[in-house]
Amino acid sequence: MVKTKGEIEAEISDAMVKFEIEYMGRGPKEVRCYILEDMILVRLKGVLTQAERQLTKSPDGVELIKRMRSTLIENAKPILFQVIGDIAGVKAISLYTDIGTVTSERIIVFTLDGDLEKALLRKKSP
Repeated sequence: MVKTKGEIEAEISDAMVKFEIEYMGRGPKEVRCYILEDMILVRLKGVLTQAERQLTKSPDGVELIKRMRSTLIENAKPILFQVIGDIAGVKAISLYTDIGTVTSERIIVFTLDGDLEKALLRKKSP
């Protein structure tokens, strides 16, 4: 059975919540996933822990949070690339991320080896 764009986005959203809980220690309050041509954008809201929120009160603390979260995601790239491949059937070739310490949200952008959005449209057309 061919998955729709919405089904893939929902599955990736669910997988990212599971990843955040299992790998980072707690899940986000909200997550959205968008397939945009040869990219998958994931927006996670409410990701900071109580301790991290305390650290945001100083510039050194903000830098520490960003560095720690970046290192954790970098180390988890193989896991995340596997998740994207298993769900979407495409190869992720890079990952870019940042965390907003004021808004407590993280953006993750996966770039893919092909235009997934176009491929899904072709599969949908008769």
